[in-house]
Amino acid sequence: MKFGAVPIDEADGAILAHAVRIDGLVLKKGDVVTSDRRKRLADAGVESVLAARLEGDDIGEDDAAARLAARLAGRNVRCAAPFTGRVNLFAEAAGLALFDRDAIDRVNAVDEAITVATLPAFRAVEDGDMVATVKIIPFATREATLAAALDALGSSRAVAVAPFRPLRVGVVSTVLPGLKESVIAKTLRALEARLAPTGARLVEPVAVPHDAGALTGALERLEPESDVLVVFGASAITDRRDVIPAAIEAFGGRIERFGMPVDPGNLLLLAARGEKPIIGAPGCARSPKENGFDWVLQRVLAGVPVAGADIRAMGVGGLLMEIASRPQPREPHA
Repeated sequence: MKFGAVPIDEADGAILAHAVRIDGLVLKKGDVVTSDRRKRLADAGVESVLAARLEGDDIGEDDAAARLAARLAGRNVRCAAPFTGRVNLFAEAAGLALFDRDAIDRVNAVDEAITVATLPAFRAVEDGDMVATVKIIPFATREATLAAALDALGSSRAVAVAPFRPLRVGVVSTVLPGLKESVIAKTLRALEARLAPTGARLVEPVAVPHDAGALTGALERLEPESDVLVVFGASAITDRRDVIPAAIEAFGGRIERFGMPVDPGNLLLLAARGEKPIIGAPGCARSPKENGFDWVLQRVLAGVPVAGADIRAMGVGGLLMEIASRPQPREPHA
């Protein structure tokens, strides 16, 4: 691609690098100089324009962006029409945005002319949300450069959405003297609000004393009609031998992970009975504000694997906004 000042009498077919406004004529950046436009510019006294001119091995910005976006788009992702060298990619289902980071990094390393930007991985999205964008920086790129970017992707459909599933969520709340019924009701409302965008639903919630035996019995009763089990403890879990993990193990479950490098959310417990996930919710999950519980629950509802190694990897970016109402804030008030 050639770029620079072009004499007006040689400008037919050139792509304007900057907008031109003169004598009632308005041309935008990226507009092509036609014969009629050239004459009008010349009549207005314009002697040259700053413009790009494509050469034989160039591919225009819109065509290049469209071809790359089409290869990036995986399941539940659609590409919009290209404009000014850009193609936006949109979710076609409510779910979690998934990205092949290595493949996208390889594409972005090919040449500065080609860029791909995405949402953070595992971001919850709704149908119609933008999840990624492809932008060709100059007005064109070489065919060989685009081919290298496509080769860098390999077979990866690097942008996808894992749709939420309409699962049944069984909930047990444990109770200690002094825990108000209004707190449990507020907790359930917050959980229902979290589930609303996903299509999942609560089965009849259960409340039992904060006792391993009582909790084990409640889990056994809820298990047949639930796809996921969630326990809200009257008191936070403090050890793998505490009431909630002890009840889960008595129920036949296995503890996958206690504690996560996400705050608020540190005291989350992840467990399972067979393939059925069980989440011991941290106290901050009573709040509607984003916390580590959201990150784990959303993966479960989207069918995205979440194990101890996945939770260990959540630390970078895991410092979330403080929840003012939690009993032990990061910065105690004087």
